[in-house]
Amino acid sequence: MKNLMVVAAAASLLAAPAQRPADNLDPKQIVAMEKAALDRWGRGDPQGYIEIMAPEITYFDPSTEKRIDGLPALRKMIEPYTGKIKIERYEMMNPQVQRHGDIALLTFNLLNFRKLPDGKEQVTLRWNSTETYARVSGRWRIIHSHWSFTKPELKNPPAGPQ
Repeated sequence: MKNLMVVAAAASLLAAPAQRPADNLDPKQIVAMEKAALDRWGRGDPQGYIEIMAPEITYFDPSTEKRIDGLPALRKMIEPYTGKIKIERYEMMNPQVQRHGDIALLTFNLLNFRKLPDGKEQVTLRWNSTETYARVSGRWRIIHSHWSFTKPELKNPPAGPQ
């Protein structure tokens, strides 16, 4: 009986999927990568995002009619903004990182501010963001990015439940 239990235990270990040791990702690492890219974006430098995106990136935002596929297409879309964006300050609110193996999902709300002539600040845009990071060749990269406006005003809102 004892030998049968040992054989059963060994068989279950052999049948279990091989797992890599965890790399102890600190969620703050993903948030820091995103903030560094946002800092550069606010100074008109989209390269901060380009550097942390995977070649197979997919991308949605309110300015696109359809999904953007691949880094070359995304670069072509955002490079014209180089030097044209000026965000005085932003607040990343409620960042949450959910990790599942080699995937880390970062969700957050973002407020962009500008300074008015009287020195006060005004919120210019409110965003919802979902950034899907994956470990690609040992480095965390964005494989999908989705941006939407928070509570946008709809010109022709649907009538009643759909």
